[in-house]
Amino acid sequence: MTNIKDVAKAAGVSTATVSAVINETAYVSPALKSRVMTAIEALNYAPKFAARNLKRGRSQLIALVVSDLQNPFFARVVSAAEAAVSAWGYSLVVFNSDEKPDNEARILSRIRSLSCDGIILVPIGTPERYEPLIRDPSAAPVVLLGREIEGDPFDTVTLDNELAGQRTTRYLLDIGHRRIGSITGPTFLSTGNGRLHGMLEAMKERGLTPAPEHIRSGGFREEIAYSAAIDLMKQPNPPTALYVANGLMALGVMRALNDCGLRCPQDLSVASTDTLPGVGGLRPRLTRTEHPLNEMIDQALRFLMDRISGEVKSAPRRVVFSPELILGDSCAPPETFANPTP
Repeated sequence: MTNIKDVAKAAGVSTATVSAVINETAYVSPALKSRVMTAIEALNYAPKFAARNLKRGRSQLIALVVSDLQNPFFARVVSAAEAAVSAWGYSLVVFNSDEKPDNEARILSRIRSLSCDGIILVPIGTPERYEPLIRDPSAAPVVLLGREIEGDPFDTVTLDNELAGQRTTRYLLDIGHRRIGSITGPTFLSTGNGRLHGMLEAMKERGLTPAPEHIRSGGFREEIAYSAAIDLMKQPNPPTALYVANGLMALGVMRALNDCGLRCPQDLSVASTDTLPGVGGLRPRLTRTEHPLNEMIDQALRFLMDRISGEVKSAPRRVVFSPELILGDSCAPPETFANPTP
């Protein structure tokens, strides 16, 4: 059976530090507290910890469930959330569903055993999967981040995804592109569906409809987007510009262009929603619409603390943030360069 020494060894701290975290008897830095909580989760040390939580009534833990930790965008989410949660005097426990509903279901059950005070969730399932959370009055408060669930069963903080697709596509149209394609996210998700719909609406405003063969799903994954971009550029009449629905897929598109011997923006203009942290040296710099991520995290925490404190018992609230268009070097008018077929 796992004991406190096992947790201390896994976290690289003393047993006294683990005890201080569990019993809240002494100050422990947020970084060390996070390491201890991660070890507790990994070693399944939850039963004793949960009992202590129930006795005291609060765990001072906030669970963050993201959908894909391999996507560096969610590393930014974790970093911003950890800082924001710490400012409220809480600790963050991070879970990754890996875009798999069964994983998410197990994670939500695990969060309950840890007696987390609240949950920030990037949802991946359909509304019925969250019915147990909605119906259970003892369940921890939930705030949805980034993605919506039909019917708004929880407080939700999201980006105006349709506007993100519109603004990016309108920019491509404004500089002269008419043959615009897209690498989309999964359209059963509010993010993928909204961004594609925004792109289509922007083209419709100009009396245009993209060729069906110029719209490909990239699944919000780099490798899928890489393959989709190669297929697109091998077509007899490829698009002159692409709207890519997230930064990870944009990286796959850039790799595909390079492997095809094509240049951006000379042979293809590329614009995205979001870029990738840590690739500031990527050239050309992406033209993109961006999440105001820190503001979104702060709003999600305010909603969650309202629910945890019991001060707000109203119907679910919803805040939608506007994306910012940031111009880079990845787009140029189509007549500026030749667009040879590879």
